[in-house]
Amino acid sequence: MFGRKKKTEFKKLEYDKSLWKPVLKCSICNGEQVGGLKNISTGEFREVMFVRGPEDLNLFKDMTGEQTIEKIY
Repeated sequence: MFGRKKKTEFKKLEYDKSLWKPVLKCSICNGEQVGGLKNISTGEFREVMFVRGPEDLNLFKDMTGEQTIEKIY
């Protein structure tokens, strides 16, 4: 009932690709990474998920449908 979701279960993100692009926001100090969407015109960042390792990164790529994700610091 309160278990973790299986790694294969994910919801495909629906966003306007002309306004938003998927990015990884990375911390210089501790290496923390957050996957999210960045507004191309305003620079606004919307957090989607915390990326702990390669499995989470692959999950984020599957959710967004992109294979190359830009890193911002």
